[in-house]
Amino acid sequence: MPELRNVSDDFLLWLKSEIPLVNHLGLNPLEWDGHTLVMGAELKPNVNDKGTGFGGSLATVTTLCGWSIVTLYLQSQGRCDDVVIADSHLQYISPVTSDFKAVTSLPNAQDLDVFDQKMMTKGRARMDLVIEIKQGDEVAMRLTGTYVALEKKR
Repeated sequence: MPELRNVSDDFLLWLKSEIPLVNHLGLNPLEWDGHTLVMGAELKPNVNDKGTGFGGSLATVTTLCGWSIVTLYLQSQGRCDDVVIADSHLQYISPVTSDFKAVTSLPNAQDLDVFDQKMMTKGRARMDLVIEIKQGDEVAMRLTGTYVALEKKR
């Protein structure tokens, strides 16, 4: 999968140039297999006064992970559309005490077909995602969100 590795490396470089905050999150190289995105981050730049993960940083990393998977998916379809988060719900389950990762996967094939059809016919579509902050295999936080893709006006 060297091609996907190059895509994720290039995407992270682009992300850092487009969203300055990304440079301060301590992100590791992205892991993208065409269906699942893993966005690892160091605890140190995301720590709060208690020595655990700052809720705002965790919210930022999960929001960014969801936005990124929708953007990567659209790019894989040859599209260059805008993506925004329309709604989210955060659930903090346990303190983050070490380096962590945000993990999300694309919806099932049927939902992706509906998404693609709406993009082609209406120029906008929504994608519901669950993004989890994990330490090892344990879920420490969960974001449930709706992302909207909007066709760029040319």
